[in-house]
Amino acid sequence: MLTGGGTAGHVSPNIALIPHLIEKGYNIHYIGSKQGIERDMLKNMPLKYHAVSTGKLRRYLDIKNFSDPFRVISGAIESLFLLRKIKPDVLFSKGGYVSVPVVWAADKLKIPTILHESDISPGLANRLCMRYAKYVCTNFPECAKRMGKKAVLTGTPLREELFNGDRQKGLNIADFNGDKPVLLIMGGSQGARAINEALREAIEEITKKFDVFHICGKGNIDESINVEGYYQTEFLSGDLSHALACADFVLSRAGANALVEFHALNKPMLLIPLPLGASRGDQIQNAKSYEERGMALVLEQENLNRETLIQKLDELIEKKDSLVEALKNSPLSNGTEKVLKLIYELAGE
Repeated sequence: MLTGGGTAGHVSPNIALIPHLIEKGYNIHYIGSKQGIERDMLKNMPLKYHAVSTGKLRRYLDIKNFSDPFRVISGAIESLFLLRKIKPDVLFSKGGYVSVPVVWAADKLKIPTILHESDISPGLANRLCMRYAKYVCTNFPECAKRMGKKAVLTGTPLREELFNGDRQKGLNIADFNGDKPVLLIMGGSQGARAINEALREAIEEITKKFDVFHICGKGNIDESINVEGYYQTEFLSGDLSHALACADFVLSRAGANALVEFHALNKPMLLIPLPLGASRGDQIQNAKSYEERGMALVLEQENLNRETLIQKLDELIEKKDSLVEALKNSPLSNGTEKVLKLIYELAGE
């Protein structure tokens, strides 16, 4: 049984594990939310998807704080019945609020559980679930220290197709000729309004030096822009590896799973982490770690505007070689095999 959802980062590592588990002979079930991104991301995967009620675990005032606890309780009961019926050998949880009732139910049924935390500091869902887990897999050594004796430094499972992109196919998608370096812009699974707005204000200046491949998020296409060298799309699924293959530079939020993928491909990065008001600060910590190690440039969202974006992109070009060298020289652990080994262990193999 796999679980995790809310953002693409809570689903992608699960997707990386699934082909290996199928090849090994496992029957795969997945518990996710009824309307979350995980349902769409998994719709073509060879598994059985189960949807349960979910409530967001907020740390701020919101009227939904009064109703969501009842959804969490409902999700826990639904998860209990599902797990009792399916009887999985092991549960792997990537986190997100949907995972909390599932991990709780697994504990009640004595189903061994493995958690995975991608960020430097553990999220609220994983902090709540940690007491029920046998192992907590981590991506950063700083997080392993915080998670204590259950922590195992594994790295993040990476999808094999990530390394199979074709540069020419990526260029063809955007109708670029390859004469200029390609800047791939990603705002995370929900898009990024602040990044989209600053980019579009500066697009005529930026396209003098880059071809811009902009994954702008659902509902964020701006049909009024007609600039040569600028391609925009709401999202990419099967073609993302080709977009990454054609990218010479990446501008992105600083979600841990995305950073690991860019790192694996040695892509020079300009990171604009989610600010504290919109997150718990994990992206700021992630970005700072990469910046301190010389593997990325960082521009805080509160300082983001047309002029600062142009300046940072100029700096990205100037420092390309040193950024690539730092990325290549920094050890990166593809966590797929290490996580699978723990799953097999708890499953009795």
